[in-house]
Amino acid sequence: MNFSFTPGQELIRSHVIAFAQKELNAGIIERDRLQQFPKELWLKCGEQKYQGLAIPEDAGGAGLDPFSTAIAFEALGYASEDKGLNFSIAAHFSASVIPLWKHGTAAQKEMYLESMCGGKKIAVNAMTESESGSDVFKIKTKAEKTANGYVLNGVKTFCTNGTVADIVIVYAVTDEPKGFHGGISAFILDKNTPGIRVGQEFEKMGLRSSPLCELIFENVIAKEENVLGGIGGGTSIFNHSMEWERIMMSALHAGTMENILEKCIHYAQSRHAGNEPIGKKQAVAHRIATMRMQLEASKMLLYKAAEGLENNRENALNASIAKVYVSEAFTECAKEAIGIFGGNGYMTEYGIERILRDAVGSTIYSGTSDIHRNIISRWLGL
Repeated sequence: MNFSFTPGQELIRSHVIAFAQKELNAGIIERDRLQQFPKELWLKCGEQKYQGLAIPEDAGGAGLDPFSTAIAFEALGYASEDKGLNFSIAAHFSASVIPLWKHGTAAQKEMYLESMCGGKKIAVNAMTESESGSDVFKIKTKAEKTANGYVLNGVKTFCTNGTVADIVIVYAVTDEPKGFHGGISAFILDKNTPGIRVGQEFEKMGLRSSPLCELIFENVIAKEENVLGGIGGGTSIFNHSMEWERIMMSALHAGTMENILEKCIHYAQSRHAGNEPIGKKQAVAHRIATMRMQLEASKMLLYKAAEGLENNRENALNASIAKVYVSEAFTECAKEAIGIFGGNGYMTEYGIERILRDAVGSTIYSGTSDIHRNIISRWLGL
């Protein structure tokens, strides 16, 4: 496969890198310490249409194809030191903007899509529950049919952007006997709808500028026009959005891995032990060589999955393979970088310890590594 970038894609990459390095990196240590969501930077990214990269221009997006979208996210991961902001953008885009674009009615798109692409409205995907864990379709939140629409009751957890969101896409059981196939529906609601409130706000090891919370639904009235993708369509909507999310998150990670590699090479060349750079030490050089191999493999898996988005029926397998490999390689690279930087890597000012903290979660969100190995195994007929 030839994954060479076109001149247009090279321009996209260089533009994202220049923007992120100029606009997004100041104050990251303090934001991380305070767990502060950078709304001003979110809006700046919205002006660049990062929250709507793959959405057609006439609908308010940037009009990129899926592969070019992955290139843009990879560039963002490379250049933006605020991995929490990157994560919030990718989650908003993949789990909320994509479902609305692909499955929303004309009225729903007119109401929400342009403002979501431009960052003026922030969305949260509410699927996970405390008892469902990795098996997200064992949810308990119910949407009961009434004469006026549906009444929603339940509690969602680990809701990225939940505290700052304006729009909620929530998944609920509408036909329990049908279960996974046709029994779950998605609803799009204004977050200020009566009965929706923020519950517990979570403190996290990493991605600390990306807010995470519970959302509580108590007798929330959802009308027919709030149904997203038709009653019973929630499973296919969610699975499709997760394919996008797994690939775009992997793109962020691959970009950060390249940044880590460059940092380690520079440090190994400039830091001396005795009369020579530490990069001359085989223990250090081999670590960096392994990073380069992991980066190259990650990019090939990422690009294959991104190229197949929307045109390969088996691409869910490619997305799972990329998600597992890239997230684990990302975490390993960040850990090895601490070893290369030594005591300096453990210090906040160098930013390496923050990357490691941010990396650890990558093997958990969007499906744990074990869950994706289950998916891959099923594709193999096991």
